[in-house]
Amino acid sequence: MKMSKMYLHTLREVPNDAEIPSHQFLLRAGMIKRLVSGVYGFMPLGYRVIRKIENIVREEMDAKGAQELLMSAVQPSELWKESGRWNDFGPEMFRLKDRNQREFCLGPTHEEVFTDIVRNDVKSYKELPLNIYQIQTKYRDEQRPRFGLMRSREFIMKDAYSFDKDWESLDKTYDDMYDAYTNIFTRCGLNFRAVDADTGAIGGSGSHEFTALSEVGEGVIAYCNHCDFAATTERAECVIEAKCENVELKEINEIHTPNIKSIEELHEFLKVDGEKLLKTLLFKAKDQIVAAIIRGDRELNETKLVNALKIPEHELEFASEEDVKRVTNAEVGFAGPIGIKDVIVIVDDEVPHLKNMIAGANKTDYHIENVNYDRDFKADIVIDLKLMKEGYPCPTCGEGVNLARGIEVGQVFKLGTKYSEAMDAKYMDENMKEKPMVMGCYGIGVSRTMAAIIEQHHDENGIIWPMSVAPYHVIVSIVNVKKEDQVELGEKIYKILQDQKVEVLLDDRAERAGVKFKDSDLIGIPIRIVVGKNAAEGIVEYKQRDCEDKYEFTVEEAINKAIEEIHSSVL
Repeated sequence: MKMSKMYLHTLREVPNDAEIPSHQFLLRAGMIKRLVSGVYGFMPLGYRVIRKIENIVREEMDAKGAQELLMSAVQPSELWKESGRWNDFGPEMFRLKDRNQREFCLGPTHEEVFTDIVRNDVKSYKELPLNIYQIQTKYRDEQRPRFGLMRSREFIMKDAYSFDKDWESLDKTYDDMYDAYTNIFTRCGLNFRAVDADTGAIGGSGSHEFTALSEVGEGVIAYCNHCDFAATTERAECVIEAKCENVELKEINEIHTPNIKSIEELHEFLKVDGEKLLKTLLFKAKDQIVAAIIRGDRELNETKLVNALKIPEHELEFASEEDVKRVTNAEVGFAGPIGIKDVIVIVDDEVPHLKNMIAGANKTDYHIENVNYDRDFKADIVIDLKLMKEGYPCPTCGEGVNLARGIEVGQVFKLGTKYSEAMDAKYMDENMKEKPMVMGCYGIGVSRTMAAIIEQHHDENGIIWPMSVAPYHVIVSIVNVKKEDQVELGEKIYKILQDQKVEVLLDDRAERAGVKFKDSDLIGIPIRIVVGKNAAEGIVEYKQRDCEDKYEFTVEEAINKAIEEIHSSVL
């Protein structure tokens, strides 16, 4: 492609709303264009990267026997109501009605649609296992779209759905998809980890999240350097550390704590550590008030709380001031477990092992000391509610865990019979008995993967694309298009590379050399061949984007070096 004919408009300044490198460079390099908040279009260079990622996905999915199709993004509400998710999915779902007032949604995911297809077509065990996928635009009405392609309202996703006759067969399919994802993200040049993950709104019995390590990632993973434990902090099980089994129980006693409402204030006022305090957090789940009780120096994991309540995440919110006063008979800040009324009490599994704790008294300006579980209060549910933190004991080996931020680029799920039973997707087995299909679900954020690659591959000057996903492999820059010998040599190199099936750009624009070099660095083409003052002697400058070194080569040497680099780098 000749850049004099290319639709390319780069920016020198960072757009005001672009906060992270991938968002900044994609906009500056003219690879995406913002339509409205959270909605972007892909320009020619950017769309070439998207197609490169899609093709890697296709190759690895097809290698595992998956078959590609394409379904509509417009889905009837009846399917979602049948599965029970029409109301559960929450406000992120784009909902609409046609002229006949029939309800539809713009698909945020496609479990229901694929289950419907298969239940109507597949009747026998002989047709299983089956794995079908699509690469398609998805829609979610994010409350706070941000970070460009990281959290947008419209995004490109590969979603696959497998149908097996039993759990053993699903395990094989799941392992195949795990391997495919490992290959996909490796080929995309990502530094990633696969970790145990929460199943969220998708549901199911097990899941792994593929996380590209990055300081700008919204997700946090916990991992151990002494064993193979790795999980999202949402999923990570926390070990009970404090067990005060042989401590004498003291009598409860009220403490006057005027206007001391927070754990931090109580810690300063009473000069006690957070591990001697109980924290009572009040939420509203639908029409029910929930009291979550954890040790004062712990942080509540809201995902674990949602899972304990068996409700969608969007149905949990902090209790209002009026609700707090109603169930505690006190001002906000003095809630405690003793005597609280009309609430579901959920206690972290560490709390029953703590003795003589200090908690809110459900009385304004008062707390209670020497509070003990079982003697003074009981719970409706006892479960791990803690959020994993750096240094907490590994649940597998006991050593301290490490935390790292990351970007979720893919996730695989064992759905089991969640959808097949709800939607009556059954098959006849070898004994002519009807059984529900056992399902799996596998998603990759294609556009998010593009952003994650940039987060890991950039410098202050722009993007540094891995060869496997670069929009073009080589850029031939003519320093001065008014010099006939430079133009002639540039065209010659361009033609030879094209004949060798190399994806090549020819920068033949009537721009200053500095502008051309800045654009080359910004858009991140892996190899640059500069045709300049030594063109008459057949000498060019050769530079790779990921290093500072420049070399003077003959035309033949530069071409051979470029082809060698491309063949060795494209997986």
